[in-house]
Amino acid sequence: MAEFTMELNDEQKEVRDWLHGFAADVIRPAAAEWDEREETPWPVIQEAAKVGIYSLDFYAQQFFDPTGLGIPMAMEELFWGDAGIALSIVGTGLAAVGVLANGTEEQIGTWIPQMYGDQSDVKVAAFCSSEPDAGSDVASMRTRAVYDEAKDEWVINGTKTWATNGGIANVHVVVAVVDPELGSKGHASFIVPPGTPGLTQGQKFKKHGIRASHTAEVVLDGVRVPGSCLLGGKEKLDERLARAREKAKAGGERVKNAAMATFEASRPAVGAMAVGTARAAYEVALEYATTREQFGRPIIDNQGVAFQLADMRTQIDAARLLVWRASWMAVNNRPFTAAEGSMSKLFASETAKKVTAQAIQILGGNGYTREYPVERMHRDSAIYTIFEGTSEIQRLVIARTLAGMPIR
Repeated sequence: MAEFTMELNDEQKEVRDWLHGFAADVIRPAAAEWDEREETPWPVIQEAAKVGIYSLDFYAQQFFDPTGLGIPMAMEELFWGDAGIALSIVGTGLAAVGVLANGTEEQIGTWIPQMYGDQSDVKVAAFCSSEPDAGSDVASMRTRAVYDEAKDEWVINGTKTWATNGGIANVHVVVAVVDPELGSKGHASFIVPPGTPGLTQGQKFKKHGIRASHTAEVVLDGVRVPGSCLLGGKEKLDERLARAREKAKAGGERVKNAAMATFEASRPAVGAMAVGTARAAYEVALEYATTREQFGRPIIDNQGVAFQLADMRTQIDAARLLVWRASWMAVNNRPFTAAEGSMSKLFASETAKKVTAQAIQILGGNGYTREYPVERMHRDSAIYTIFEGTSEIQRLVIARTLAGMPIR
């Protein structure tokens, strides 16, 4: 077990500086253009693939960093560059985490490489969980998967929404109900291979922020996938469902579902994304405050501005520490006895919204224009308190965990 540390080692610092350089030289110069276009920045993803950032090997190295700091460090630097473009680069990772959390070794080896493609032909993947009537309330999920034993196939019907890369992905990971009587405990995850008939893209959403990231509905109409596409395999699923039924009879003891397992693994990473955006806005505001003069002196000489910057930096550092703690705990199999993963996501996402708003205030009228990046950063920051569990859901998870109550 790696000891918890707040100091990156030399190798991690080298990776951090490399990522920071890519974010500064490639992502930031393209940010405003792709935000306006509201399209997937394929050329930037291609550049990321060429240098090795958009690849299975890179994310595997960060994911298996024994300190747990590889992924949050990478997320912070890329999202410091731009949230929309960075999400286009890392969005495939949520689907990959879904496979890593629930799949067999064979499934991991087969499907994750197909999610990324290669340098000459990059691909993306999508994780599809939310539905029009089931976002935070995963127990209300309606997408149904029925097993056709004669053909050893699963038939999936339903509509997913808010899917990053939905419809344009090479591989879709879909969470569906296999036993409606068990609620959220009756869910399972499925791989939908490229070109599978019946899967189509619904509406593409025009969003307030992270506009360079493709978000759309995914419609599944009689989609048939082989039995081998059930993550974890049918034997494991049958055992899990049997345990859930027995526990339901005995009083409803808590059982993790497939979607929740994915979100638990990814929440600290989302917190790191928020830290990156907050840090970027803070740096713009700090530079502006030290160079902008009013009444014959830099505006940072005014306590009203200086105190805001002090609070911004304090909150950013506190958010990073919560993210690093949760990431270290996760990689070392320390249980989140106080919902530390949700804590990190909650505090970091709220910090990003607050810090980016303060940055606009410090820049005044300039901050409200698209000539300065803090306007875009503030729009982007709103998503952190919404996706992969709203702030309200994080608070509920934390409170129920502290009280020893089941998380539904």
